[in-house]
Amino acid sequence: MGDTHLISNKKALYPVSDFLRTYLSRYGRIWADSIRYDDLGRFTNAIPVYDEKGFDTLWSTVLYSDSERTEIHEKLLNAYAILKADGDISITKYLFIDRVDQCNHGNTLPFRVRVVNRINENFDYFYVKKIDANRIYGLELEHILSPNRINYFIHRRTIVEEHIIGIPADAFLKEDLPITDFDRVRLAKEFVKFNERCFVSLLGDMHSGNFVIELTRDFEKWHFRIHSIDFDQQSHHWRKEVYLPQFFHQNDPFLQLTMQNLAPENVLQYQKEERSLIANRVRVSHGRFNALMEVMREDIISTDSNIERLGAQLALHYRDNRFETCDTMGEIVYQSIMLLLESSAPATSPQTRI
Repeated sequence: MGDTHLISNKKALYPVSDFLRTYLSRYGRIWADSIRYDDLGRFTNAIPVYDEKGFDTLWSTVLYSDSERTEIHEKLLNAYAILKADGDISITKYLFIDRVDQCNHGNTLPFRVRVVNRINENFDYFYVKKIDANRIYGLELEHILSPNRINYFIHRRTIVEEHIIGIPADAFLKEDLPITDFDRVRLAKEFVKFNERCFVSLLGDMHSGNFVIELTRDFEKWHFRIHSIDFDQQSHHWRKEVYLPQFFHQNDPFLQLTMQNLAPENVLQYQKEERSLIANRVRVSHGRFNALMEVMREDIISTDSNIERLGAQLALHYRDNRFETCDTMGEIVYQSIMLLLESSAPATSPQTRI
């Protein structure tokens, strides 16, 4: 069963170094002029947002004075144009900002912006958040190592992120858990692969509130894919279990589903498959992974104590002493990927993991 107390304290926000900014500029992640997080903080009131069943969503719609609203909405539309069309403001001709919400919990108190097309009432979301180096590294590693492409940009101390489509996993567990044997096997397989990706890249805190389920209909029922949506705990915590979604009690239904529908040899097979896919993505990244690692291996995104303790745990886990000599979290991630490239075999037997 999952551990209920994996992360007890919020982490500090780590600044984006000049070297990381150079990397981000190289790959088109920096924009010279856009909305700032502090701009959205100039609201005069906030109203709680409840779901259709009357439960508090932990988001509040924020309200601005007339003079502030015009300026802020214009900047938000410009930010949306940057995300969707490389700054071509003409795409916003028929768009308007319908709502700005702020999350009342979490590490960075993000803002969620709802954009609506006035012609057909179609809508989209994007997010404005405080900048944090851990989050940036998480987004970049997700973009390179996972099957999911990530679209975002930064402006000074602000990060603007595209909405990641999917059903929040905690809501999925309540309402959409598949009932056919075939679908349960497919979902269990995806959870094993997601568990493996998080552990290899050291993406932490993936409880069911921090990832979504994307469903795609194909000619044989449904295909499931799990997307991370929160990257605040990328390579920061000292506990190995933080980087394994199976250990969060919120994910117990996924764990039980896996244990009930997959034999140990199937788990081992899917772990091997995912590690091989990650290795192939690194090989075809055209140097982007190496460029990222050059920066991340020198950056400070955690404490010395966290680095030392996690390195010792991974050295024991992998039976490889190279982790004990790592001086940064980036170096630990690098060694994890190097180990994967050397051999696509899973780190442990299925008896000690899912």
